[in-house]
Amino acid sequence: MIQERGASMIEIIGVLAIAGLMSAAAIGMYNVIRGNQARKIASVEMEQIVKNTELLMGMRGDYTGLSVDYLVSAGALQNANAPIGGDGWSVAAINNGAGFAINLVDLSEGECQFFTTTPPKWATRILVNNVELTTTVNCFSTDTNQISFIVE
Repeated sequence: MIQERGASMIEIIGVLAIAGLMSAAAIGMYNVIRGNQARKIASVEMEQIVKNTELLMGMRGDYTGLSVDYLVSAGALQNANAPIGGDGWSVAAINNGAGFAINLVDLSEGECQFFTTTPPKWATRILVNNVELTTTVNCFSTDTNQISFIVE
């Protein structure tokens, strides 16, 4: 009687399939964790933008002339890169300079939902796709969401 050693081809394929599934799950979890971390970092960066803007312009009580370029030139921002989303973001005065808004554009649905389910404490109001945030979240399923964080 001949005894065979080693694994059959079907056993090897089974082990490889299980390893592939585990790898795919690990990569998926990594992407979720990485996305959440990027959102949290963006939230902290925006809070710092608010603090720096209030320090820079709050004493005079007027935010007229506020822009990303102004904040960069005044040293309140290191660069003009968006904290998250597209490069068309802005910081602008509102209500005749009585307050200001941080406007983020080209956000994914997940990013939009993150900022609407955990609104920052420093924001007086939030506009999601030009609609004030209420109990109904107004996020699109595409990467074209816009959020305005109003500070008054």
